[in-house]
Amino acid sequence: MERTNVDLVEPEAQSGVANLTAAFEKHFGAAPSLLVRAPGRINLIGEHTDYNGGMVFPLAIDRTVLIAALPVVRADGTIRVYSVDFNAEGSFDPKNITHVTTPRLKWLNYVTGTLWALEQKGLLEAGAVPAADIVITGNVPQGAGLSSSAAIETACAYLFQLLGGRGPAQIDKVQMALACQYAENKFVGANTGIMDEFISALGQTDAALLIDTNTLEYRAVPLGFDKLGLKIVAVDSAVPHTHASSGYNQRRAEAEAALQMLIPLLNLPATTQLCKITPAQFATVADQLPLINRKRARHAITEQARVLEAVQVLEAGLQTPAELSKFGEIINQGHFSLRDDYEVSVPQVDLLVELAQKCEGVIGARMTGGGFGGCTVNIVKDEALPTFEEQVVNAYRHETGLPARMFVCRAVEGVSTVS
Repeated sequence: MERTNVDLVEPEAQSGVANLTAAFEKHFGAAPSLLVRAPGRINLIGEHTDYNGGMVFPLAIDRTVLIAALPVVRADGTIRVYSVDFNAEGSFDPKNITHVTTPRLKWLNYVTGTLWALEQKGLLEAGAVPAADIVITGNVPQGAGLSSSAAIETACAYLFQLLGGRGPAQIDKVQMALACQYAENKFVGANTGIMDEFISALGQTDAALLIDTNTLEYRAVPLGFDKLGLKIVAVDSAVPHTHASSGYNQRRAEAEAALQMLIPLLNLPATTQLCKITPAQFATVADQLPLINRKRARHAITEQARVLEAVQVLEAGLQTPAELSKFGEIINQGHFSLRDDYEVSVPQVDLLVELAQKCEGVIGARMTGGGFGGCTVNIVKDEALPTFEEQVVNAYRHETGLPARMFVCRAVEGVSTVS
């Protein structure tokens, strides 16, 4: 059931809300009337499958973007936006949304693009959002592959709909997520799939979502990691990435080209998507594809199989050491495929994964996110966390000189208002 009540803030986020409110009052001289939070995400398995018609298995994490807002009377209808993290203010006319090109204000495109997309998709009428003052902050690491951009878009989309007169129960979070993806694709310029915005909007506590990106059907799969004494640990490699300027769009094009070769080879319907091809089908014609396209297709097709296998193992309950080991091996194999077939990892991230996979008490480790830098996701036994910090994070810092950071994360609910 859709929750319509105001959510309580996570205890560790109380200081973030207090700081945001204080920053709003200091910057705009008044108290905000509306607070919204939207989480970042970690994807356990299913990378680069979302735009290939496959399944993904992410969870929303307790690292969030927070937005405070106050509608105001302003003759020209201007919306002013201040970013605490960038210490910069921008403004825009909601009746004439254009790209921001000033380097220090490019972050504003995620805000303006989201409002533009909501109107384009018919979720808001033009002019429905009044003049307002807005302040944004967050603790989702930027450029780390934990979807800080999707969290901003999701928080803004929810906020704009509330400002435009919709109640929480009237907001269709699936359609909202699609509008946020549209903003990322068509306004920001990154050709991403639906996963990041979807999980930021629809995440559930202590669960990952199995999402069919082809149909948008989804279901929650309880993790039960606390009972098993396991923690989800993200490690930021301190190698920043950005979808818009990385090789992300190139990989997507190479996968699409592979699909167009496979359809006639396998006599498939023209509407077939890459992840709907089985590993057995692919094996019969793989050697007829150019090497690059063969590798891209092989990753997407085998990653889809890994998603289904991971969910099956999780739902069995990870009752035995063998089942736990099998789950970890699925995670590990996902990294090898991303490194070797999709070629979206970098040496620093590979080092983090290698150190983790050698560390006692680590069940599995791989890169997470679009790649070309960013974070790893690690499933670690509670008692092994100090060893993990020493043998993985500190060892990586020593070897690379980069300020890696680790985050012990929990699965939380998606976008909501905040008391």
